[in-house]
Amino acid sequence: MSIIYGLDLFGTLVFAISGVLTAVDKKFDLVGATIIGMVTAIGGGTLRDVMIGETPVGWMKDTNYVLVIFIALILCYFFRNAILKLRKSAFVFDTIGIGLFTILGLEKTLGLGLSPVIAIMMGIVSAVFGGVIRDVLSNEVPLIFRKEIYASACLIGAIVYLVMEYFLPNAVFNQLVSIGVVIVIRYFSVVRNWTLPFNPLQY
Repeated sequence: MSIIYGLDLFGTLVFAISGVLTAVDKKFDLVGATIIGMVTAIGGGTLRDVMIGETPVGWMKDTNYVLVIFIALILCYFFRNAILKLRKSAFVFDTIGIGLFTILGLEKTLGLGLSPVIAIMMGIVSAVFGGVIRDVLSNEVPLIFRKEIYASACLIGAIVYLVMEYFLPNAVFNQLVSIGVVIVIRYFSVVRNWTLPFNPLQY
């Protein structure tokens, strides 16, 4: 199993856990929790694959992704109290997920020969749109539309990856550093209450 594939499965797992925890918060039933976990985990990647013409989309060609989502559901069911004891557990899993999916989506798009600008956009789509679908279905304003530093953390991580690839073509090292950049920026933006500047269009 390649490192990229392993990271992709891990990202799917942590995003699914994030989705299930949101469903638990909203007191959804088992079916609702399963749906929220699935759309959170594969929604962004599905949209990305459709947009770049990679169909059938990734999880339809590899049932391990569906299996991982059900593993996340089982983990949350049997170890719910332990997971919920983690400080801001849903936030932690969501943060890890956006870091992983930003770089993996970026790499997949670059692998198809598309431009770095489009690759950055698809990396962000991969990272945030599963959460957008989750929030919409949970009747929440999606994080990407709030003042929180969310998609912008993905943008910075993607740029760091491209710069490092240009000067230091070491795929694994660049992946880990760039994923870490996204996670660190997102984490400290929440802990220290960093926000984006005021929208001048608001009155």
